[in-house]
Amino acid sequence: MPNEIYFSIIIPAYNEERRLPKTLAEIDKYLKRQDYKYEIIVVSDGSKDKTAEVVRDLKPIIKNLILIDNKENHGKGYVVRQGMLEAKGEYRLFTDADNSTSVDQIEKMWPEFEKDFKVVIGSRDIKGAVIATPQSWIRRRLGDIFNLIVQIISGLWGIWDTQCGFKGFTSKAVEDIFPKCKIDRWAFDVEILVISKKLGYKIKEIPVTWVNDPESKVKLKGMIEMLFEVFQIRWNVITKRYG
Repeated sequence: MPNEIYFSIIIPAYNEERRLPKTLAEIDKYLKRQDYKYEIIVVSDGSKDKTAEVVRDLKPIIKNLILIDNKENHGKGYVVRQGMLEAKGEYRLFTDADNSTSVDQIEKMWPEFEKDFKVVIGSRDIKGAVIATPQSWIRRRLGDIFNLIVQIISGLWGIWDTQCGFKGFTSKAVEDIFPKCKIDRWAFDVEILVISKKLGYKIKEIPVTWVNDPESKVKLKGMIEMLFEVFQIRWNVITKRYG
């Protein structure tokens, strides 16, 4: 229907006052050329800087910009879940504040949604993906080993890039999957995909163009914490905590 929102884009943000204005400007430039109704939702995860203020200042300039301003930090998984469930779009995408994967990559998802896939995720590790600014060799190798371990533990065999911050869902898939999620921080992407698979959703990977941000906040400590959370997800599956 004409008054219904077709597309929601959700951006989790923690201390992103510097990078957000450029990212939001590029998203706005793309979306205002489209002929569907949309919304842009920024979810601040208890930011200590001026993230929320920056978004408020941009609301008169950027159409359909919405701010969810959490006063406390809960974790990226928590705010992604919050934004996805509060969104109203028939199709919902979450993406990173650093704009490593630009919003125009959604064009690759629409044909897959038309083929009746309900969960479509960006991948940097399948044929057709373009890494415009690659990570260091050691970081790539560590990432490959880590992804292999994640696949084995989680049961997501064949999905080589569980962590790409560019994932799209139908509204029905969001309503089925996200209320069951329990991981608030590092391994939330893995949990989303595990629950999707458990519920019978086929997961479609699409190649994306990705630009590495040298200021990435994911460090070795985060990878170790994520590994512990992946084991927690496995335990949740075994103990039927996902229903």
